Amino acid sequence: MACAHVTKRANAVIAHPPGEETQFDWVELPDAPPGWGFPTKRAYVLVGSLAHSGVWRAVISPSMDLPHLLAALTTLLGLLGGVSRVWRFDRMSTVVKADSSDLTPMFAAFAKHHGVTVAACRPRSGNRKGVVEKNNHTAAQRWWRNLADDMTAEAAQTSLTAFATRQDDRRREDTHGSTTAAVMFTAERLRPLPPTVFPVTVSEERTATRQALIDWRGNRYTVPPELAAAKVIVEQRLGVKVINISTPSGVVVARHKVAEPGLGVTIRDTGHVTALERIAMASAPPGRPHRRKERIPPGQAALRAAALLIHPATPTSTVTSLAAYEQAAKNRNTLT
Repeated sequence: MACAHVTKRANAVIAHPPGEETQFDWVELPDAPPGWGFPTKRAYVLVGSLAHSGVWRAVISPSMDLPHLLAALTTLLGLLGGVSRVWRFDRMSTVVKADSSDLTPMFAAFAKHHGVTVAACRPRSGNRKGVVEKNNHTAAQRWWRNLADDMTAEAAQTSLTAFATRQDDRRREDTHGSTTAAVMFTAERLRPLPPTVFPVTVSEERTATRQALIDWRGNRYTVPPELAAAKVIVEQRLGVKVINISTPSGVVVARHKVAEPGLGVTIRDTGHVTALERIAMASAPPGRPHRRKERIPPGQAALRAAALLIHPATPTSTVTSLAAYEQAAKNRNTLT
């Protein structure tokens, strides 16, 4: 087999000085809960592991494209608490240009913004980032398999962070004997995060409800009533507490200040609410609207229709006697 040289060759343990390297990798997970609103049935988790201590954190994402990768990395670095000197990736197309060793322009700018060096593994050399590979397996087999189906994406992120934090107490081996990942983490010399967030805009497609609402990060926001049940594009720039909602052609139709993710609140624009009520009342049938708990007895037409259903009329039929025709036929045979 082509991969036999990878699985059967001798392997050596690579020494990782404290604060030297952070390893990153995507984990693709099937059967995402339908309530998450992801564009496919899959969820993606970006795992980041400090190579020296083995401490890891992870971020759930609906996509692996470049804006979502940078957004997940920004959140992940905050969870890890700092920046190492080197970031190690496999040869994912969002990081390394195809058929070359050059970084993609936006990712190179992101790495420069954080002052790090990016190391890309050679093809079929996953053992170069064995720390994150092991944590990928832990996240998929021990956390994802037991995730409740009715959990929101925001609650699942909180659950994943708590699970990874508990893993800090697992035993590790270093040059001084057996210890824990949490103890080894104290030796990590991570640099602080930049004071500003790298400017990248994340965009996702949503379908508005019949009440002209869209879901975004565990909360709901209004759109103009003309877009009820229509597809819209939601955009948010990292570090900015505002979302723009636009039509597929790019026309911005709404702008909201975002609430904290996962609160389950509805942010309404007064103009949207007034316009929706006006359209709903205009489409209602004419006449006085019914009051609550109003008694409305059936009318004469309804009573007649009910009587026909309960006691249908007996069908009438016309019977034609063929005796005269039979007698005429006999007489004709007699004359012949």
